[in-house]
Amino acid sequence: MNFHEKVKTLQNYFTAGKFKRVIEGCDVLNKKFPNNSFILNLSGMAYQRLDKDFRAINLFELALKADNNNIAAMNNLASSLKNTEQHFKAEQIYKKIIKLNPSYINVYNNYGNLKSDINDTENAIKLFNQGLNIAEEKNINPLVLLNHLALAFQSLNRVTETIETVNKMLKIDPKNANAHQILSSIYKYSLTNDETMTHLSQMKKILLENNFEDDQEGIISFAIGKAYEDLKDPEMAIKFLSIGNKMMNKKKSNITEEINIMNDMKKAFEDIDLNIKHKNFSNKKIIFICGMPRSGTTLVEQIISSHKNVYGSGELTFLSSDVHNNFFNENKLDKQKIVKLQNSPKNLINDQYFEKISLFNFDEHVLTDKAPLNFKWIGFIKVFFPNSKIIHCKRDPKDNCLSIYKNNFSSSEMNWAFDQKDISNYYNNYSSLMKFWYSKIPEFIHTIEYEKLVSDKKNEIEKLLEFCGLELDDNCFNHHKNTKTQIKTVSISQARHPVYSSSVNSSDKYKDHLKEMFENLI
Repeated sequence: MNFHEKVKTLQNYFTAGKFKRVIEGCDVLNKKFPNNSFILNLSGMAYQRLDKDFRAINLFELALKADNNNIAAMNNLASSLKNTEQHFKAEQIYKKIIKLNPSYINVYNNYGNLKSDINDTENAIKLFNQGLNIAEEKNINPLVLLNHLALAFQSLNRVTETIETVNKMLKIDPKNANAHQILSSIYKYSLTNDETMTHLSQMKKILLENNFEDDQEGIISFAIGKAYEDLKDPEMAIKFLSIGNKMMNKKKSNITEEINIMNDMKKAFEDIDLNIKHKNFSNKKIIFICGMPRSGTTLVEQIISSHKNVYGSGELTFLSSDVHNNFFNENKLDKQKIVKLQNSPKNLINDQYFEKISLFNFDEHVLTDKAPLNFKWIGFIKVFFPNSKIIHCKRDPKDNCLSIYKNNFSSSEMNWAFDQKDISNYYNNYSSLMKFWYSKIPEFIHTIEYEKLVSDKKNEIEKLLEFCGLELDDNCFNHHKNTKTQIKTVSISQARHPVYSSSVNSSDKYKDHLKEMFENLI
């Protein structure tokens, strides 16, 4: 087999998702043909698909050293830099690519996603549209660009433009699962609304008549399940939600890893004095809003970020990645590193966080970070962000777990969310860890219960603002009118509406269908 045949074989492996085989093959070829830019780039792409972006960055840099005109390697390097939250470096490369080759379509999609990541969504939309113009000129399939454009419009609550964009997707591919999922998140299905009922019929027909990949079948099934939820038909809803979860559960669950992390937190911080705060930190104040996913974190951020003096940054991954990069070795927490950095004159974690957020365009002195799973890192927040506030969102365990089961989470950190037992085990361990944090630093954490927020909104919001050190602002009581904070999570439709009570005790309808999950809750 000659060089070109071997490369073709590796490309076929890549297309088939056999990324480890690609890496092995590239390693062999790199020894025979050192400094081959194409092989180095292909190997980097395989590492990138395995979420090993730091190794990928090294390979893309070697590919560019071998051939500094390799535009594909430049684009891939920028993408891995973006994935590792090195946004400024990534942006400079994207700009360089556009200057060198303004018709290179992939850069507009990737650069647009970077802009969306830093909440510069208007410019993201411009970039997606530039890419779409090139796609039209060159007769290139525009579905990926249209999908990201639709999500950008949706995050800004531009419903009409979202639907128009989704309809363009469906005109090209009537069975496109992502398009149907976006539509289902917008529609409120009703027997008296012909448009929504027609869409439900279309989705069921598509699911019945097509052989989908597992994840695509899962996406469509979740969308149908949501429609039947709207129609108050729990029997049909659970039928399709079960299919969706079954399809998505074919991903490798990370429940054991997540439980180990939570246990490591308790062991590591058991004898660390959390009242010893770092002396050096930014004068900007972060309000960390955390708790279980689907516990009300998006709603609470909408309330707080409606305040005239608060910037809502959304669901950031900064803290989680900084903790992993600085304190974990091969998924094992290094306690000595915590103690070392706690006593270091330089506050590395605080510096890294604010360096990353410096690309966000805001003037407010207070900002929110509503990544729910930051509840795992409360000890780190207390040490390295001592002037911050922690808001813990809490919800009835059964309602909370049901809401997780009903939603399709795309983050690999949520791979535990598609199995009844995994969901309840995660909830039990989350609850145990929160009790631990309360025992250590009760005054640092304010709990807001979803049920109380629904039944006594005014008092709960007043207490929330007081804890955050914010004066009363009428905007916070009209949070559903908040358009300055973008929403990019599965809570996008609910958080745009006034607080409603229909989701309280919603689990009662499913008690006979989800016994494994509910009975496993402690």
